[in-house]
Amino acid sequence: MSSRYQDVYGAWRADPAAFWAQAAKEIDWIKPPTEIFDAQAGVYGRWFPDATCNTCWNAVDRHAEGARADQPALIYDSPVADAKRVYTYAQLRDEVAALAAVLQEFGVVKGDRVIVYMPMIAEAVMAMLACARIGAIHSVVFGGFAAKELATRIDDATPKLILTASCGIEPGRIVKYKPLLDAAIDLSSAKPQTVLLLQRPQETAHMAAPRDHDWADCVARAKQQGRKADCVELAATDPLYILYTSGTTGVPKGVVRDNGGHMVALKWTMKNLYGVEPGEAFWAASDVGWVVGHSYIVYAPLLHGATTIVYEGKPIGTPDAGAFWRMVEEYKIAALFTAPTAFRAIRKEDPEARHLARYDTSSLRTLFLAGERADPDTVAWAEQILGVPVVDHWWQTETGWCIVGNPVGLGMLDVKHGSPTAPMPGYDVQIVDEAANPVPDGKMGSIVIKLPLPPGCLPTLWRNDERMADSYLAEFPGYYKTADAGYRDHDGYLYIMGRTDDIINVAGHRLSTGGMEEVLASHPNVAECAVIGMKDSLKGEAPLGFVVLKSGVDRDPAAIEKEIVALVRDKIGPVAAFKTAVVVDRLPKTRSGKILRGTMKKIADHDDWTAPATIDDPMILDEIGRALEKKGV
Repeated sequence: MSSRYQDVYGAWRADPAAFWAQAAKEIDWIKPPTEIFDAQAGVYGRWFPDATCNTCWNAVDRHAEGARADQPALIYDSPVADAKRVYTYAQLRDEVAALAAVLQEFGVVKGDRVIVYMPMIAEAVMAMLACARIGAIHSVVFGGFAAKELATRIDDATPKLILTASCGIEPGRIVKYKPLLDAAIDLSSAKPQTVLLLQRPQETAHMAAPRDHDWADCVARAKQQGRKADCVELAATDPLYILYTSGTTGVPKGVVRDNGGHMVALKWTMKNLYGVEPGEAFWAASDVGWVVGHSYIVYAPLLHGATTIVYEGKPIGTPDAGAFWRMVEEYKIAALFTAPTAFRAIRKEDPEARHLARYDTSSLRTLFLAGERADPDTVAWAEQILGVPVVDHWWQTETGWCIVGNPVGLGMLDVKHGSPTAPMPGYDVQIVDEAANPVPDGKMGSIVIKLPLPPGCLPTLWRNDERMADSYLAEFPGYYKTADAGYRDHDGYLYIMGRTDDIINVAGHRLSTGGMEEVLASHPNVAECAVIGMKDSLKGEAPLGFVVLKSGVDRDPAAIEKEIVALVRDKIGPVAAFKTAVVVDRLPKTRSGKILRGTMKKIADHDDWTAPATIDDPMILDEIGRALEKKGV
């Protein structure tokens, strides 16, 4: 099949408004848009400014009231809880409408914020949809985050209500959520009025009146009384959700997603990018706490009338490296979307893919990878064992959907390992130098996107237009700064090589080294510290901490290193994957006092390095090398 990509991308470039007006016809509007883009609104413009709509209606009700009422909408599969459930579109609508009525009972109205602190269970999706139904703005916080991180999000979002569960389940252990949530509320200055808690069989959480209420009891009572919330009319530009992402200062940034543009963009991607038809099963093996979970577990598949899957398990160990193949066979999955880390873990556990031979995966047409750079070895291995196209694509929490990819639905372009291929319609991607001048093909530069950003991308940061402009738009006037570096080859293929700031990518999770450094610095024996992301064959990057002890500390450095690792786990959570801290005598710095993290990273990665001309004392770099060698890094 020859690709229509060039024609479609060219049509967007020729008339962006007409392109998105056509895409918008796939959405059920309450008041259809007559204006497609208002360049004078917001920070850089707003999409569909005069339209009204409801995301929950488009994702659930329109299918439940149509031909898909009895089609599976959501499948929950949990090898760790030994549980499976299937919800049709009609059943999902009834569950969501009842839960939304409960939220209304507790005073939640349009514009209120609701934090969702949930494991990977079906109710997490229902929670998000229930908020969307009544116009509440949900903010999902990944269950692996510790109390301090949750508290910062409570303070910024000021939620009226928090939806949670008694626990999450990891292989071999139960993670109790309620003590973490209680501690976070104690730490925060913003105090939510209500906590709605789902008691799971594996852990019964303590409930304290008058704030805490039993989720199942409240929903059962609403159903018994026949209470169902209707879909609320919202402006297309009203916020659907806030999703916090790491900031370079360590203070999280609340990425805002609107209702109208988000629906238009995600609906377009399901057919044109992912090549999935309504009624087919689409599985994004992610977590609802991350942007992939928001876009491609919850909203896009349901907007498209596909079947989506919530998986509470791991690629290995639940029970083995055949877990993904079992899922593909059981649910006839047409397209799988996951992070390269998952495939590196499967390959490490089962290099000859013996588990794959036990399952019928003939339904799988495409594997999509994103969240971190897909190394060519992993892509080639996946292609070899699966015998289907493996599509690397690149996007960000801020954009909400793919910036650069290979459009399966339009006909695939030739694959080049190491490149996510070409920009999607809506994205004018350019490689520039520090003065925002284009650089030649093949030369590394900063990756920027010409404004305006397409529908579905962040219009701003939560209650902080100024930080939005400063963080993303100020450095390269007229462009959105991705904070990634890369290059374009002579065929126009893009290569994304890494971050340009201090955000590191651990198994597809963007984490701030600045935030980790704050934790290290809180240890009473630490005078100064630095955290870098070093190469990791499984996770892409792994954090590595360097600490200089205070003068006069007479303790075993190994004991302090263990305490620091435990401290990061406690303050940030296991998601940080922080396992290595190294005590050193001093840190390499420039004469102006800036720590040379880039050079330290090259030493840790065993890359070629030279002492920067600005270094205060070149001997320190040799000391760093010896300390890492002694540590076995």
